[in-house]
Amino acid sequence: MKDLDRLAEELLKLLETKRLKLVVAESCTAGELSMRLADAPGAAAHFNGGFVTYTKEQKTSALDVSPALLRERGAVCAEVARAMAEGALRRSTADLAAAITGVAGPEPDPDGNPVGRVCIALARRGGPTEQIERHYGSRERDEIRACAIAETLQALITMVSA
Repeated sequence: MKDLDRLAEELLKLLETKRLKLVVAESCTAGELSMRLADAPGAAAHFNGGFVTYTKEQKTSALDVSPALLRERGAVCAEVARAMAEGALRRSTADLAAAITGVAGPEPDPDGNPVGRVCIALARRGGPTEQIERHYGSRERDEIRACAIAETLQALITMVSA
């Protein structure tokens, strides 16, 4: 878990250098990404906060994810991750948004997505939204969450560094 803290610190330093602010939207990570970011030095100036949208209903009400999209594709797909990131960005003054949706287990989700499937999206105000899909396999719940958070932080570092 020290790696997650190190990545969060590295990201916040980059956000400070670039004078950018970040907002996040989380489902399967249940707020842990927000916690890691909030604990890092510089959070008060560069981390706007996060949305924890664990259910489909909350994804719709908090982030304006289309109910039709959720019905047709389920909550764990690249399109929903994208809609979450873009919704968080619209509802924030931040410059960047990251979203994570997935199945941390211990069972597949009601839509039939397997344990370990995670979709991540990164949105930048005025820029394209990037999407990442991973299959971490049937690992322990905490390990899947840690993998998803590390992947998201690393992708944000890469985006901000470019």
